[in-house]
Amino acid sequence: MSSASVATRGAVSSTTTGLTRNQKRGFMAAWGGWALDGMDASIYALVLAPALADLLPRSGIAVSQGTVGYYGSILQAMFLLGWGLSMVWGPISDRIGRVRALMLTILCYSLFTFMCGLVNNIWQLAVLRVLVGLGIGGEQPVGTAYLAEELSESQRKLGAGLMHTGYYFGFFFASVANYFIGANFGWRWMFVFGGLPALLIGFIQFGVKESTKWKEKYGDGKAHNRPKMKDSFAKLFSPMYLRRTMVMSGLFLTSIIGLWAGSIYVPTATSQLAVRAGAGAAEAARQASYGGMVLAIGTIIGCIAAPFLAERFGRRKAMAMYFVFMGVSIVLAFGYVFYLSEGALRLFYPCIFLLGLGGANFALYTLWLPEQYTTDCRASAVAFISSVGRFVGVAMVFLVGSGIQSYGSLGVPVAITAIAFVLGLILVPMSDETRGKSLPA
Repeated sequence: MSSASVATRGAVSSTTTGLTRNQKRGFMAAWGGWALDGMDASIYALVLAPALADLLPRSGIAVSQGTVGYYGSILQAMFLLGWGLSMVWGPISDRIGRVRALMLTILCYSLFTFMCGLVNNIWQLAVLRVLVGLGIGGEQPVGTAYLAEELSESQRKLGAGLMHTGYYFGFFFASVANYFIGANFGWRWMFVFGGLPALLIGFIQFGVKESTKWKEKYGDGKAHNRPKMKDSFAKLFSPMYLRRTMVMSGLFLTSIIGLWAGSIYVPTATSQLAVRAGAGAAEAARQASYGGMVLAIGTIIGCIAAPFLAERFGRRKAMAMYFVFMGVSIVLAFGYVFYLSEGALRLFYPCIFLLGLGGANFALYTLWLPEQYTTDCRASAVAFISSVGRFVGVAMVFLVGSGIQSYGSLGVPVAITAIAFVLGLILVPMSDETRGKSLPA
């Protein structure tokens, strides 16, 4: 019997040890930060149409379906640019610790999300979306490193899947908020609502201690051993890690294209289908909220399933399964159902659910990436891999936006992005399989 099988059987049959008080608080902080990240990202998608309808004329640009899609894509690209720059939080976290870095990332995106509700034109909004992306992009790698290092081997695998559900609970929270706030008080109050994550900082500051593994290696009396930021970053490209850094970056790029060229257009597509069916502005906003809720529910289920699939089939096969599922769902939803003359909105909802299940592939990275790097560069690795692909994602978003403007609708241009999953399936066999292996020290 292989060691992987023994490890898998042991993981299933062993009794999971209880969580300590700090582990519970730490999980709540990481999960809560990731949930509020998802809420912030979803707020933009939910208010895209009404916000641009208000801001485009103020910026001297006529409002049409094409201009909303084009300039909406530009703003999404600015957000991705900020998220790409957020890789700086990895070396910062490796240097100063996970908890302090987590506080700074939450403060960053909360402040600038709140300010998005005060803008007067799309150019001000574009600058703020860069800064929001800088904060949001940092929370996930720091939280991922913290949980991997604080939870035991019997806890961290399931913890990785559960943590990632937070992002999509955030989608759900934003959809509920849009139903009550956005539909009744307007898009600006949604951004103001998005500034609430700052309240989480107090909980982190007073309730959560540094991760066990980081503290054992770099805690009191060992500060002189802490890695310099440049050294943590450089190690990712050493002979030991170069291949896996490049392969995992390529896989994450595939996932980014699926998210930003697929899932993120769900509220806008749902809203447009509702308008096509004769709904008014308020009802279209509510339908967009329903779409976001369905997407969130599907993805949460997929996230919970991710660690079990990864243990049953291995990390690589599980990732391939999610890629196939999401690629097919994007083609079906945007390439076919979106253009149906009758019943399109009704059929679009089950497609959204399936798309959500496939989009849960991100939960596998939360489990898989920490298993491939040591403590001195773990956060740097997660931050780089989850950020560098977003620079390419910027170009992809511009291409999709241009395609929407040229084609006159978002269906076909979004459906074409499913081709990216072919690249992902080619890269999957080149990645390292870590099933049955302990977290490196």
